Amino acid sequence: MRSSPESPTRSSRSPRPAGPRAGGRRTSLLVSAVLLTGLLPLPFAAPATAARPATVTTDATLYPVTEGDTARIRVTVTGEVTQPVTVAHETATDADHTATTGTLTFPPGTPSGTTRTIAVRALPDAKPETAETIPVGLTVTGATPPAETPTVVIAAHGLPYLDPGLPVRRRVADLLSRMTLEEKAGQMTQAERGALATPADITAYGLGSLLSGGGSTPTPNTPEGWARMIDGFQLRAMSTRLQIPLIYAVDAVHGHNNLTGATITPHNIGLGAARDPQLAHDMGALTAAETRATGVPWDFAPCLCVTRDDRWGRAYESFGEDPALVKSMETIVQGLQGARDGRDLDRNDKVLATAKHFVGDGGTAYGSSTTGTYAIDQGITKVTRQELEAVHLAPYQEAVDRGVGSVMPSYSSLDILGDGRGAVRMHARADLINGVLKDRMGFDGFVVSDWQAIDQIPGDHASDVRTSVGAGLDMIMVPYAYGDFHRTLVAEVRAGRISERRVDDAVTRILTQKFRLGLFEKPYADTGGIADIGSPAHRAAAREAVAKSQVLLKNAGGLLPLRKSQKVYVAGSDADDLGNQSGGWTITWQGSSGAITEGTTVLEGLRETGAEITHSAAASAPTAGHDVGVVVVGETPYAEGFGDVGNGHDLELSAADKAAVDRVCGAMKCAVLIVSGRPQLIGDRLADIDALVASWLPGTEGDGVADVLYGRRPFTGRLPVTWPKSEAQLPINVGDTAYDPQFPYGWGLTTKASTGEHADATHGAAHALVTEARLRVQEKVGQDVRMTEAVAKPFAAAEHLLLTGRYAQALAKLGEAYRAA
Repeated sequence: MRSSPESPTRSSRSPRPAGPRAGGRRTSLLVSAVLLTGLLPLPFAAPATAARPATVTTDATLYPVTEGDTARIRVTVTGEVTQPVTVAHETATDADHTATTGTLTFPPGTPSGTTRTIAVRALPDAKPETAETIPVGLTVTGATPPAETPTVVIAAHGLPYLDPGLPVRRRVADLLSRMTLEEKAGQMTQAERGALATPADITAYGLGSLLSGGGSTPTPNTPEGWARMIDGFQLRAMSTRLQIPLIYAVDAVHGHNNLTGATITPHNIGLGAARDPQLAHDMGALTAAETRATGVPWDFAPCLCVTRDDRWGRAYESFGEDPALVKSMETIVQGLQGARDGRDLDRNDKVLATAKHFVGDGGTAYGSSTTGTYAIDQGITKVTRQELEAVHLAPYQEAVDRGVGSVMPSYSSLDILGDGRGAVRMHARADLINGVLKDRMGFDGFVVSDWQAIDQIPGDHASDVRTSVGAGLDMIMVPYAYGDFHRTLVAEVRAGRISERRVDDAVTRILTQKFRLGLFEKPYADTGGIADIGSPAHRAAAREAVAKSQVLLKNAGGLLPLRKSQKVYVAGSDADDLGNQSGGWTITWQGSSGAITEGTTVLEGLRETGAEITHSAAASAPTAGHDVGVVVVGETPYAEGFGDVGNGHDLELSAADKAAVDRVCGAMKCAVLIVSGRPQLIGDRLADIDALVASWLPGTEGDGVADVLYGRRPFTGRLPVTWPKSEAQLPINVGDTAYDPQFPYGWGLTTKASTGEHADATHGAAHALVTEARLRVQEKVGQDVRMTEAVAKPFAAAEHLLLTGRYAQALAKLGEAYRAA
């Protein structure tokens, strides 16, 4: 998914600044309030200003009540009242409430902030009814009136779809039977929150969903700010006659990454390197808890792409190049959603997951993209039917079996060789969305488009709507022209070009997930989990994930782990940069360098060990007198096609980072850490580097990197993708006929922790035998890594066989690699 216009964000460094729950912030707010009300003298004399005109406001626009309750509308006058201000109020007479009429008067001299109350009582009524609205007409004299008419909303009641004791299927059927075509079209419409012309459009169009694109955040960007914003939107949805709640969505792809102060976990590429399905589950659970606590029940994650070309700007969103590895990490779906049958979705620490991007987004050919200056993202995936099934479709069957609640198609086009259709946009492929995903795989959730993606289908807007909805899309992420989409969809159905049966199926799927999420019973944010956002426990869990994701590629002379007695020289552009180590999709869509949120940089983690550290980013400080160098280099943040190689990016270290590596490694023994979303080309310097670590994009908990460097935890990570020698080798993947990489898929040296703990031994005996054989191959190759094609090819094949449970064949391949080493 793409971004919306970015919002200002708070920038801070560890330790965490006082947050909205911290005493320091409350104190500063109190002092500000006291200053503003004149209880303390200002330290300077403000210039004289003209009197502020009187204005009348109400404390809300909508006032929800149940039958028999009383709505209390607080009417406030602010500014200088120099003449009488009157507020005449009146409601129309009906059987649902006690009509009210009267006048509030604020005489001259009334203090600014004075409030009066209008009471509107809803009458009890035993008859089942949809929601009813009572506008409270206000006529103001002597002041500026409120921008909107306050409205009392009497809740719907007594209808079967409101009964939580009924099965979801019956509730959906009852609700669907009451809906107009316009209301159904509203449920199929998703708008970006920043695109709303007015919040009242939520009610006017009956919108089913809103989202925050990357960087689309409330002000302030705090957990409470998110909850208030979403509750305000939800209140608008709850003023519609059927009171169908919104489902709000974000791209929480590595933690609640739009939120300042959230725990930012390693990107998927790092989780793939960790090779720990339970860890993937736990990171999903952490993300779900922090996201739902802010009122967001739907997450556009995980990405089940199988990345086949490291030049792709989304490679880091993938768990790896092997579909078997991607499938093994899909435990993250249960972390996000809970039980496979959806019974946990109504918990305040679970969210609806989205498997994306269906299908083949990781297989696009370099140079095939026609989107702007993109080189590979959103391009064309050319595959045989067999390759499509084995590589790209396989993870989606796993996701469906795990009960994933929604699926997002890919921007890319698919060209299945031999089918005679050529390249067809995935948003238009009914054969795969309806035919394979829904019919063959049995997916019963709903399909949501990517950001403005149906506009890429050839044809005019009406044609795009017909084609995409007909192909099986249930909700369209418009995200801006929601009015146009709504009107077009209604018109196409009325003209018979889209069947109402197809619309009913789409709305049924959407409503089913809303009921499962418990939104009809609890539409507003449950903020009980706010204290866990960025908590020490969550950061400790993410720190463990960081440690497990580190891949030790070379360790000549056993340089790692380091000893605390050593004097360490730290250099490189990524040693002390929280934004760089977090990557794209962090606070903003593209991410950015610097202290963009709260966390611990790699340098700070190293210093926390108590070792003697000298830091010089450019390696300009004197190097003499140090025992070992640690050079942390890599990429700056990017997302999607903006990160494609050839679109302002390459796989080479920057000139500054190359100079830092040369200076430090030329002066002392050195370990080089590469912080990146994909392999970087270092072959020309490999001989001068003693230890090499693929650190990926660890997120906010850089102390996890220090944990393995100093042996607090062992190195256990394995390459989730093949590490090439040169860009000319790309694409290169396990199973290729020609396969001579710098490091093969699955490579990763191991160390012992300071406690003597060895690498993971939690699997069965057969798995342990393969692991032991793997270690023997790596020992024979040597820690300075004398890699050849004869070793690399069977070694990588064994890693794939291990993941698919074919242990005997994996042992045979490792035997072949051992003999060749």
